Amino acid sequence: MTKPLPPRAEARPITLETHGITRQDDYAWLRADNWQEVMRDGRASLADDIEAYLDAENAYQEAIMAPTKELQDKLFAEMRGRIKEDDSSVPSPDGPYAYGIKYVTGGQHPKFVRTDRDGSNETILLDGDKEADGKAYFKFGGASHSDDHNLLAWAFDDKGSEYYSLLIRDLGTGKDSDYRIEDTAGGGVFSADAKYLFYVRLDANHRPSKLFRHELGTDPAKDVLVYEEEDPGFFMGVGRTHSGDTILIDIHDHETSEVWVISAHSPLDPPHLIAPRDTGVEYSVEDNGETYYILTNLGDAEDFKIVTAPKATPGREFWTDLVPHKPGCLILSHEVFKTFMVRLERENSLPRIVIRRLADNIEHEISFDEEAYSLGLSGGYEFDTTDIRFSYSSMTTPSRVYDYNVETRERVLRKEQEVPSGHNPEDYVTRRLLATAEDGETVPVSLLYHKDTPLDGSAPCLLYGYGSYGISIPASFNTNALSLVDRGFVYAIAHIRGGKDKGFAWYKKGRREQKKNTFTDFIAAARHLAKEKFTSHERIVAQGGSAGGMLMGAVSNIAPEAFAGIIAEVPFVDVLATMLDDTLPLTPPEWPEWGNPIEDKTAYDYIGSYSPYDNVEAKGYPAILAVGGLTDPRVTYWEPAKWVAKLRATKTCDNLLMLKTNMEAGHGGASGRFDRLKEVALVQAFALMVAGKV
Repeated sequence: MTKPLPPRAEARPITLETHGITRQDDYAWLRADNWQEVMRDGRASLADDIEAYLDAENAYQEAIMAPTKELQDKLFAEMRGRIKEDDSSVPSPDGPYAYGIKYVTGGQHPKFVRTDRDGSNETILLDGDKEADGKAYFKFGGASHSDDHNLLAWAFDDKGSEYYSLLIRDLGTGKDSDYRIEDTAGGGVFSADAKYLFYVRLDANHRPSKLFRHELGTDPAKDVLVYEEEDPGFFMGVGRTHSGDTILIDIHDHETSEVWVISAHSPLDPPHLIAPRDTGVEYSVEDNGETYYILTNLGDAEDFKIVTAPKATPGREFWTDLVPHKPGCLILSHEVFKTFMVRLERENSLPRIVIRRLADNIEHEISFDEEAYSLGLSGGYEFDTTDIRFSYSSMTTPSRVYDYNVETRERVLRKEQEVPSGHNPEDYVTRRLLATAEDGETVPVSLLYHKDTPLDGSAPCLLYGYGSYGISIPASFNTNALSLVDRGFVYAIAHIRGGKDKGFAWYKKGRREQKKNTFTDFIAAARHLAKEKFTSHERIVAQGGSAGGMLMGAVSNIAPEAFAGIIAEVPFVDVLATMLDDTLPLTPPEWPEWGNPIEDKTAYDYIGSYSPYDNVEAKGYPAILAVGGLTDPRVTYWEPAKWVAKLRATKTCDNLLMLKTNMEAGHGGASGRFDRLKEVALVQAFALMVAGKV
């Protein structure tokens, strides 16, 4: 058979000048001038020449991967077979009721359900499969019930653009309001009397900039603007404290916070400021009676501390330390109940939960003994309780949900993740390694492999990385990874700088003027795995998405010889051009993470020195699969499209290069739980093909 020829995008060079520096971009035309319309309408608003190129790339990708169709089907069946199709969450009690989520066999989307507190009399509040019927894409946004349990505010996105339509459902009749509130950030917050709903609206450039108050039963056109954030570099969100007393207006970028509050019992009052924004100072707020409990990095508290402040005088001058800063012990989150506070923290790369009794400040903790594991708080609705819920898993141990009584310290297992096709943890090994980076730092690497996998360098490896925004990738149970592990792969997660795996300093050393540490850490992890014979460089397939996709582009430029293949999902690869375009949705809020190349030539030079698109060279590259989403508001579709076009025109090798653009989805890919598995199967088939396992 004749091998299909890859499409080549036409080079239409334009010249750009910044800070007196000229650069040429041959593929800028792939950026739709009407990108706002494309984000909303998808293919219907796309220019013919751009559509033709994306379709040609999709056809090429399908032709190349066609011989793996049987393999993809098998992988999909395996992954689906590990899902309990009629799964349900542990119901969360709230007064006379308990709320939860369930799926039905064959169903793609969740159902939101309510029972009596004892579990009887189940009612379906929202049926995801019903709401999604006839839509190519459907995803729920937030769903929250009113204090009186009579109303449900819920949101959905049917384009993948993350412009959510917000509706209010009468839980007595099951009917939605006659109107929709469009272009919201998803979900809303009721006032205590359920007469008002607060929500955030996105502007034309997809920025959450305005908080509105909606009076139920009235025309949304009459909604009251409560607060407007005029700085395009800040995000806005709305929520409620766990006590339910306070509505929170959270204003933040990646390093600075500002919180305004409204009493949930006095929703018509104007918002009041907790503390004005101060560059580099972050804080988040909970409350208990007359006291605010504030998690912050104020002063020298790099890994955060918890302070208290009177509600009447919440300014920084009244903040009093409650949980002092402990260097190297990062406080991730906190939640306040009537008689106790719970916090999630991480030290030595491992999480733990700490409970503090408020009456006498006595503390105790919940932790586990595995070498690498994931731990999370599950929240809940009730404030006056002695129970908390948390989840635990490791790379070999399926997820477990526990209820824990903070007074008796009794731990009750409420649910253990079922793997219908079977799973024996004893068949697998999980390890935590330390790779040495270029500057001597040690980079944690979590491993999962089958006990029978030979560790002589012959095993293929999927090495995953992210390393941005302080996000840490947990060493949690991943049923999808088992399809590769059962075929002899070593599955590895590199906990590189740019995340907070080793504290806040780990994040700071992987952003802005130290961003390249993220890339060299990942390369160091790959080299360590090869050196220790877990794999070899010609068998390592690297994977990352979004900002992790930027990582993929960077390492393929810096050390292409270290990898056999690259999987770059919705990759942020045109970093310099995007950070120079302040009209794009996320550009101003991203400057604290990467630097502002518009105003700062040093930032321009540094970003330009690693931006994957700008550093493509005439040399050999690993095999590459890039995946994008047409309506993606976070990483626009043209970033992977431009990158692939330039790579194809520039690279000197014949290694495979493919672009798949999901023409009916955005940043997260397909929305249905099974449709998403088909995309995972494609990615895994590529990895197996590159590693010589096909």
